[in-house]
Amino acid sequence: MIVPLTHVLILAAILFCLGLGCVLAWSSNVIMLLIGIEIMLNAAMLVFVGGSCQWGLADGQVFALMIIAMTSAEVSLALALVVYLHRRRKTVNVDAFQELRDNETQP
Repeated sequence: MIVPLTHVLILAAILFCLGLGCVLAWSSNVIMLLIGIEIMLNAAMLVFVGGSCQWGLADGQVFALMIIAMTSAEVSLALALVVYLHRRRKTVNVDAFQELRDNETQP
C-alpha cells in the first residue's frame, strides 16, 4: 500500500510544529532545544523522502542521507558540549551561560 503524498506532508507538518513548539517552549534548556531541532530536521527529511517517492527520483533520498549524517554529527558534538557545560556549571539552563554571548560594550 502506497501512502499518499498529502498524508506524508501532513505528518511532516505536524512533526515540524511539534519540534518548533519544543524549541519555543523549552528554549532555556539545551537538551530540549536540541531535541526540538532534531524533530524539525526529521520532518524535513520525511518531506524529502515523500517527494522522492512521489516523483520517482532518488534525489530526496540522497538529501535524507545527508540530513542523517549531519544530524548524527550534530548530536555527537552537542552531547559533548552539553556534558562539558554541565560539568562546568552544574546546569543545562541556557541563561546560565552569559559569557558565551557577544559582549556589545567591547570594541
